[in-house]
Amino acid sequence: MEALDETDLLLLRTLCNNSKYTIKELASVVNLSPSPVFERVKRLENEGYIKKYIALIDPEKFNNGFMVFCNIKLKQHDRNIGHRFVADIMNINEVVECYNVSGDYDFILKVFAKDMKHYQDFVFNKLGSVGSIGSTHSTFVMAEIKNLHNIHL
Repeated sequence: MEALDETDLLLLRTLCNNSKYTIKELASVVNLSPSPVFERVKRLENEGYIKKYIALIDPEKFNNGFMVFCNIKLKQHDRNIGHRFVADIMNINEVVECYNVSGDYDFILKVFAKDMKHYQDFVFNKLGSVGSIGSTHSTFVMAEIKNLHNIHL
């Protein structure tokens, strides 16, 4: 991969804040003509600096603003159990993020639910059906303070 210059970094910062910018608008921001900006953005995409473009949906608009971080311990540390857990979690809609972590827990799930009752139902009926889980610990989000959806460039 090529080293990124200041123009590349400015393009990335700009797209992180608003991925709907047109090539013409991006060209204006970085003081280049549209053609080299188009080539730079394509290179950043092809080299994996830009993974994808998404719309960030407000979960509260869909009555799903109750956010929970759920820590998971597996019953055993076995490759088959771990793979089975991951496969099961991929099919649960309330889980929007899943991280394999070190420390006291094996996984951290980010879960959106309508309310406490919905989350309770989720724990009993959906997580409860995942046979590889040994224990869970839930942390309820009171307020989201910072969520940039990107890294500092």
